[in-house]
Amino acid sequence: MYQVRSFPFWGAGRIVLALLFPFVFTVLNAQSTARQIAPAYPLITHDSYFSIWSNSDQLNQSTTVHWTGQQQSMIGIIEVDDRFYRFLGKSPDVYHEILPTTNDKSYQAKYSFEQPAKDWTTLSYNDSKWQEGAAPFGDNEHTAQTLWNTKDLWVRRDFEMDPASLNQSPVLLNICHDDNVEVYLNGKEIWKKQGWTDKYLKLKTAVNLKALLKKGKNVLAIHVANTAGGAFLDAGLVQLQQQKELDQITTAEQTGVEVKATQTNYQFKAGDVALNVQFISPLLLDRMDILSRPVSYIDYHVSSLDGKAHQVKLYLCVSSDLAVDQPREQVAAFRKNDNGLSYLQTGTTSQPILKKKGDNVRIDWGYFYVGGTGNGALKQYLSENADAGIKAFLSGKPYNTATTMQGKSLGLNTVQDLGRVEGAASAYIELAYDERYAVQYFHENLRPWWNKDGKQTIQGQLLVAAKDHDQVLVLCKSLDQQIKDNGLKYGGEKYAHLLNLAYRQSIAAHAIVESPQGELLFLSKENFSNGSINTVDITYPSSALYLLHNPDLLKGMMNGIFYYSESGKWNKPFPAHDLGTYPIANGQTYGEDMPVEEGGNMVILAAAIAAVEGNANYAKSHWKTLTTWTDYLASQGMDPANQLCTDDFAGHLARNANLSIKAIEAVGAYGKMAEMLGDKQTAQKYSAMARQMAAKWQQLADAGDHYTLTFQGPKDSWSQKYNMVWDKMLGINAFPGSVAAKELTFYKTKQLAFGLPLDSRKTYTKSDWIMWTASMTGSRKDFETFIDPIYKFATQTPDRVPLSDWHETTNGHQVGFQARSVVGGYFMRVLEQKLINK
Repeated sequence: MYQVRSFPFWGAGRIVLALLFPFVFTVLNAQSTARQIAPAYPLITHDSYFSIWSNSDQLNQSTTVHWTGQQQSMIGIIEVDDRFYRFLGKSPDVYHEILPTTNDKSYQAKYSFEQPAKDWTTLSYNDSKWQEGAAPFGDNEHTAQTLWNTKDLWVRRDFEMDPASLNQSPVLLNICHDDNVEVYLNGKEIWKKQGWTDKYLKLKTAVNLKALLKKGKNVLAIHVANTAGGAFLDAGLVQLQQQKELDQITTAEQTGVEVKATQTNYQFKAGDVALNVQFISPLLLDRMDILSRPVSYIDYHVSSLDGKAHQVKLYLCVSSDLAVDQPREQVAAFRKNDNGLSYLQTGTTSQPILKKKGDNVRIDWGYFYVGGTGNGALKQYLSENADAGIKAFLSGKPYNTATTMQGKSLGLNTVQDLGRVEGAASAYIELAYDERYAVQYFHENLRPWWNKDGKQTIQGQLLVAAKDHDQVLVLCKSLDQQIKDNGLKYGGEKYAHLLNLAYRQSIAAHAIVESPQGELLFLSKENFSNGSINTVDITYPSSALYLLHNPDLLKGMMNGIFYYSESGKWNKPFPAHDLGTYPIANGQTYGEDMPVEEGGNMVILAAAIAAVEGNANYAKSHWKTLTTWTDYLASQGMDPANQLCTDDFAGHLARNANLSIKAIEAVGAYGKMAEMLGDKQTAQKYSAMARQMAAKWQQLADAGDHYTLTFQGPKDSWSQKYNMVWDKMLGINAFPGSVAAKELTFYKTKQLAFGLPLDSRKTYTKSDWIMWTASMTGSRKDFETFIDPIYKFATQTPDRVPLSDWHETTNGHQVGFQARSVVGGYFMRVLEQKLINK
């Protein structure tokens, strides 16, 4: 929580200059441009809900966000000798609703399901024969006020307006639509889009909307065409409000930033003081007590640059938006003190526990906490918004003493007075989230791992985390060094950097719970792809990280899939694709099975666990199921039918050569596990079968200097055969070494500026699979040849989102996906080297 280390000298009272002389605090914008070292910078990372990132190279040049891009504002200011410097965040965007959507206020509109006359968008049109209904419009009775089940919908919304009352900011269209939309203001088309959005977009159109507005009556007219899937429409107009208080504050000069495995560290110059800020999420994979504890630290270290003493205070404002799915949701906030623990707490007033599921969804149940222990040196207060909280800090007037507050986007404010700093001083604060219940598992709500018995409290976790602070930092430092050293040893400086970027992101895309059967469940969320929970072909690419650092967590990804089959709830001869849509794990929701893909994944990973642990005990406990899946692969995997694989975004493929390799490796892996269990006859049978399948594979896929994308397909087709990485690692040896060598030589001729394409159909790639492909080479130089373009992508992509694993190799743009756990696959080279040299 809160701690100060400094010389025991405390200064006199402050001189309040901020509001009397605001020109003193004008933003200087003097700092140099920071170099991009990550597409986005992890600050707080625990799971897919408790996740805060910075999307700019300088910490004080953007509003902090959730990994989805939604605002989750944190603002940090340091006061040095009555001057103020902003080091963290910037003003969150706050909008004035000119024409409110239902997020802010209910409204009625005229609508028609029949094609209207051509002048239907104009003010003069007579819509008296149209129906009238409440927005939003849609086909879901739980979200729509007016049901719409036809293909087309036409809506007219009249409103009164005086343009003279507007501020200088542009008028923006605020809209959420599904599917294709055309929008008109007073008869003029202002927006047109093919497709849909699942969130409200505030759009600056090519047309000046303010100039189209008239004093008196206006009309917003919209046509939506529902081409497939859901139907929805809600729209209005907004303006960006001006945030005044932060504009008065000098920005601290950022002098450095470093992303490590467990922490992101920033260095600043604020007047004559140096400030180091560390965001530490102690995701220690071998310490379940610390890993599962939903508490992060923000550590501050201050030192004098001129050898003189300086009065220093630190201010942090965190928005209550961390505890909502949508900013419109009402929250309650509290200021409390419990056993010496001072904390601010906030959560929605509705508390819809586990009522929402999906991809682009944030948590709106449970409570977020900012905690500290600092006696008189620590002050916490609530404010109706961030601007009000900042104003109170700048003025030095008595802070709000309210112990409760309700509203939207409230400010949770903490002031830490370091007093008179002559040499150096340090302090820290804790951020935590108590979700109460984490997932629903086959219709039973499960608490998070740290409170699996229901007897723990988040206040207790905050106090324990404070007690453990120094020890935890030592452990984090040790792990950071270990990961760096492994990266340098096996792949070089660029590879080490990529491991640092991948570590927290991969872990924080999971929930940790205990099943009703008493098993560990480490359940992934398929972020920004379809929101599935515990997807098998997400487990597979991420596995390298967990095989290295804690195989029990990989078992935790597999336990639920085994249970699904062994309980009889899933009765097919291959594994399910997923257990549901996050956070509801009641059974597969993906629309199509991936029989060879998921069967191969589960069998191979069971063998990988056996190789790492030196025994096949885990496989033995599921041997009947593994046998069923392996026999399916033996009969159906050699020459796969037209079906999906993990690269489903690329479409179906029949006779997929890389998918066939997965089946072959799985059959061989089953033989290796049988050998470890002492069943020599079974081991010989399946090992021989894998070699026979591999020999046939070479004939069917041969294209001279490489192997084809599909069996007996075009000779100029090709694909990354990343599934072959297991052949030597697990001692399967179904393929001669010449097969991988030939492929790797060929790949060098196909590599583009930002990486090796996934296959010959497109120029996009998957960076996790490149890591696997590159790990098949025995040459450090060749490995770096394949890795360098991924580093280039990470440090040059123009798309500022958490690391994407699906990008374009020609220009470095994100194609899709972000913040996914599959980047744990970046650790494959380390795993491969350690298993080969075991």
